[in-house]
Amino acid sequence: MAGKSKRKLKRWVWFVLAGGLVLIAAALILSKPKTPKPDEITEPETAVVEEQPVVEEQEPEVHTAEFFFTGDALIHGTVWMDADQGNGTYDFSGIVENVGRLSEGYDLKYYNQETILGGTELGLHGYPTFNSPQEVGDAMVNMGFGLVSTANNHSLDQGLTGINRSCEYWRRQEEEHGVHMAGTYDSQEAHDALNVYEINGITYTFLSWTYGCNGLVPPEGYEYIVNVYTDHVDELLDQVRRANEISDVVIVAMHWGTEYSMEANDEQRELAQRLSECGADIIVGNHPHVIQPIEWVNDGKTICYYAMGNMVSAQIEEPNLVGMVGGVTIEKVVDGDTTTVTVKDPRADLIYTYYDVGYHNFKVIPMKELDTAHVADPEGLYEKYKAKINEYDDSIRIGVELQ
Repeated sequence: MAGKSKRKLKRWVWFVLAGGLVLIAAALILSKPKTPKPDEITEPETAVVEEQPVVEEQEPEVHTAEFFFTGDALIHGTVWMDADQGNGTYDFSGIVENVGRLSEGYDLKYYNQETILGGTELGLHGYPTFNSPQEVGDAMVNMGFGLVSTANNHSLDQGLTGINRSCEYWRRQEEEHGVHMAGTYDSQEAHDALNVYEINGITYTFLSWTYGCNGLVPPEGYEYIVNVYTDHVDELLDQVRRANEISDVVIVAMHWGTEYSMEANDEQRELAQRLSECGADIIVGNHPHVIQPIEWVNDGKTICYYAMGNMVSAQIEEPNLVGMVGGVTIEKVVDGDTTTVTVKDPRADLIYTYYDVGYHNFKVIPMKELDTAHVADPEGLYEKYKAKINEYDDSIRIGVELQ
């Protein structure tokens, strides 16, 4: 029984093995790949990759303008007498030529014409109701000064006639030399216009206002002839707001402050803050006939030169003979849809009006170039007034030279 059983097992294993070999052979035959005929062979498809355009990063556009400014052209009678050529003409170029030298390299230049330029036909006058030769303006324009403020306490010294003659003169300078005057007007239309100018790709608006006109007021119906901010502060601030909406930079010339005080008063500081909040970028002050400090206001939004002092005059006290020149860099960066405008590097230096005994040989001299032939202690004088520039803000750089 044991042997039988053994023989039966061997036969079963044999049949199983034989059947498995048959199945494996069939599977191998079926799995063998079919060799395609020559006409059935196709090239593999190649994926088409579209070329993407190369986007080059554009460099931001950078525009810069250097702005120079100085103080009052206060033309006393002795000043225009010294410029008299003896033939009915006047030449102020020698008196102010050093201001032109200091401003070389600047793109935009400003000064305050303190006295009316009604010209000789109107009759020349000195203090207290001034009328000056128009050759004063010629000298400044010939040195490249293209912004002129005429709103000040002497604007109405020669009444409506003086305003009209002054406006005629400055309109001629605009047509011939591109000079822009603000502050006094010979029509309501001219007063209401909010002009936008351009320098080196930077747009700017230039405004000029005074606290008053020594008690004089325009004739009835001619209130537009001079910008007076006293009792019209809202109008001033509204003009600054509108200018800010249409210009890269708003420059405001303010005739304000306490005469002969070397400190900014409360009204100046409060008004400077309000002007800044409304969009003023640069404030250039005049009227005290002495210099006052400079400072950034409104957390660095606006640079304010409270008072530039006299550029030229025949005043006799030491502080009145000291004037200031200033400069800032205006930068505009256009990066795609974003435009950023920055006023930076505020700087200043000092000038001095020298004249000989008897009010002869007037000359505006950079204070660093004074010697003992001009004043007893030139270095001491310079250090004294240089400290005044930085009294409120020690970040202001001394020296207007471009670097």
